[in-house]
Amino acid sequence: MSMLPALPADADLRRQVQFSSTDGRIWLAGQRMVLMHAASLGILRRELIQTLGHAGARRMLLRVGYASGERDAALAHHLRAGADDFARFAVGPQLHMLEGAVQVTPELLELDAVSGHFHGIFRWDHSWEVETHLRDFGAQRDPVCWTLLGYASGYTSAFMGRQIFYKEVACHACGAAHCRIEGRPVGDWPDGAQLATDYAPGAVSAPPGREEAGADGAAPHISAPAPAEDQPATSADALGQLIGRSAAFTVATQLLRKAAGTQVTVLLGGETGVGKERFARALHALSPRAAKPFVAVNCAALPGELIESELFGTEKGAYTGADAARPGRFERAHGGTLFLDELGELSLPAQAKLLRVLQEGEVERLGATHTRQVDVRLVGATHVDLAEAVRAGRFRQDLYYRLNVYPIRIPPLRERLEDIEPFARHLLERFARLHDKHVAGFTDRALDALRQHGWPGNVREMENLIERGVILADIGQPLDLGQLFPEQAAGVGAAPTHTLQASGRLRAEQPPALGAALVGQLLAQPLDLQRLETQLIEEAVARSQGNLAAAARLLGLTRPQLSYRLNKIRSD
Repeated sequence: MSMLPALPADADLRRQVQFSSTDGRIWLAGQRMVLMHAASLGILRRELIQTLGHAGARRMLLRVGYASGERDAALAHHLRAGADDFARFAVGPQLHMLEGAVQVTPELLELDAVSGHFHGIFRWDHSWEVETHLRDFGAQRDPVCWTLLGYASGYTSAFMGRQIFYKEVACHACGAAHCRIEGRPVGDWPDGAQLATDYAPGAVSAPPGREEAGADGAAPHISAPAPAEDQPATSADALGQLIGRSAAFTVATQLLRKAAGTQVTVLLGGETGVGKERFARALHALSPRAAKPFVAVNCAALPGELIESELFGTEKGAYTGADAARPGRFERAHGGTLFLDELGELSLPAQAKLLRVLQEGEVERLGATHTRQVDVRLVGATHVDLAEAVRAGRFRQDLYYRLNVYPIRIPPLRERLEDIEPFARHLLERFARLHDKHVAGFTDRALDALRQHGWPGNVREMENLIERGVILADIGQPLDLGQLFPEQAAGVGAAPTHTLQASGRLRAEQPPALGAALVGQLLAQPLDLQRLETQLIEEAVARSQGNLAAAARLLGLTRPQLSYRLNKIRSD
């Protein structure tokens, strides 16, 4: 067995750990971490064994460790891109030590990323699982480092791009001087198929009835169902890309479903970019007209003089250049659905003709002497207040009443916080396929920024942001804050953090200090600090259009801190 080089210095890894001093969060390269007492994790472990049984608890903790290892593997190729294979792979063992799980000493490591060959043997000391398990259950016959073993398998599988599983061939809980693990590709293990079942979804479900006590002597467990997998954001029906499960979104989709089987004219309202055309398409797909055409018109994108000809069609010779008869959008949508987006932009003459179509079910082409019958389901959409437009004389009152039979308000993203993460993941998958690029999800820090963003452009803004992020992301790495919000990654509005240095001490990283000239101007006149704070807060809230999360970022505060200060100001 050839001598392995010493593990490389881990200063680059320590710099990835940040302790946020104001909002109670810890970050490891964009992933949120939590410091917990090993004794508390031991209690959780004991409860799992007593509830799921020895085998069920083991499989669950293997999967938990596997997921953690997969996330850490994404950092290895990125952080040590130019290093040799050993130094890059060492990120996993070094992070495992930095996270306080176990001391790792490589004894054998053969890896070839091109051929997929892997064989590794590692010694473990000071396993937290051994310590807690011995304290609760005493000496064991079988190895007990389940989470650690899952981590090694998850990390190596993600690093190598193929299934690599480890076995704990010696365990200190069983009397060995040290724990020791050995890892090989799944096909190189005679029982590789059985090893793979330990990590399969549903592997943690306990069988019905009572199970014989495990090797640890734990009491027979209570039968428990497998944890439910995440449910799809919507059922697999014609709602298609309407992703969401928030209360506000559910209200809108329920109204949509109720209208789908009828012929009622639907008016979709909501801010720009909320996805009104998606709702219109879903309504069409759920309706009896689904097999017929769906025709969409953006009234704001057409010049006023062309809207009537586009909607109602033209006859040959109706005007100079009309060399042939052309059907309008109403005729093209015959039997199906016509979606008029931004219909508040229609001219008054066009509004009059639209009203006739709705009342009589017939259109008259420009230059024609007769009408044509059309069977069209109309869905309108607008971001403006049509009632106000009626009062201002810009929109016909009779048309408004014909359109406003069945209004559906589509909520903006800031009212759908629960939907932001599932929708972002849906868009990530879509754009990754479009650009043929593998992106490993989002970092926790990126997801937190998505939830905190005010989304003035709503769904359309998120689409643009995620697509840009996919293009900027490194292949195989998760999308991080810098690819989504470069200005935040550069430190704009960032809260003070502390970085873990190679010495293990904390160094404060504060936002840039105020310029001396500005400080001088403030002190050159009588200064009321409380009034200054109030003005700063009110200005930040005004600039953010009432979005407290965005205002908090401008001030370098968390949202709860800003809410506390606002409540104090308003109560004074």
